[in-house]
Amino acid sequence: MKTIIYIDGYNLYYGCLKHSEDKWLDLRKLFSNILATQSPHSELVQIKYFTADIKAAIASNGQAAMQAQQSYHRALQALYPNEVDIIKGYYSLEKANLPRFQSPPDKSVQVAVWKLEEKQTDVNIALHAYRDVCRLDIRHIVIVSNDTDLAPALQLIRQDYGDTINIGVVIPTRKSIASSRRPGNKQLSSSANWTRKYITDAELSRNHLPDLIPTRKKPIRKPQYW
Repeated sequence: MKTIIYIDGYNLYYGCLKHSEDKWLDLRKLFSNILATQSPHSELVQIKYFTADIKAAIASNGQAAMQAQQSYHRALQALYPNEVDIIKGYYSLEKANLPRFQSPPDKSVQVAVWKLEEKQTDVNIALHAYRDVCRLDIRHIVIVSNDTDLAPALQLIRQDYGDTINIGVVIPTRKSIASSRRPGNKQLSSSANWTRKYITDAELSRNHLPDLIPTRKKPIRKPQYW
């Protein structure tokens, strides 16, 4: 059963990787193992990783954060040139006037802020998933996200293709902290054949990329502060 996995990089980072030592994550190894457990008859043909380039000016580690992300993307593409496809949206940084935090909320009391938003990821995942089901011999799609905005796409795939398409959902949150986070998204799971509600600490820690990855030019090294 040919399978494509669609990873919401923003969800994965904030659900599993931020403040951890697992940022140098081998996406193919991790999700191949999860897929083998959840759906043993699946054949993973591609991982689509949806992300956006960091803005150095507002990143905690500035230019180093941007360079680390670039190294990570290069590492994935060097090791898995035909299996991992990186699809980028972008970050929008705009001035905005928003209500000050208080209870009860009062829209008349506003403060000026910088509003940072990731753009295009949700629509990219939705369009790629539906298009792949339409055009390719794909019978199993796996969504790695906890974002409600993807629910309509899964519902339409289910309505249009019925049981000919298997849908899996992996909620990208650590098992060790899953109970303290919002629960797995029921709107996504309602269209799915199976749902994995967490990723374990052990799964993340044992599925890292090599610290040094040879290339035809300069080798790619794991960022020091990662």
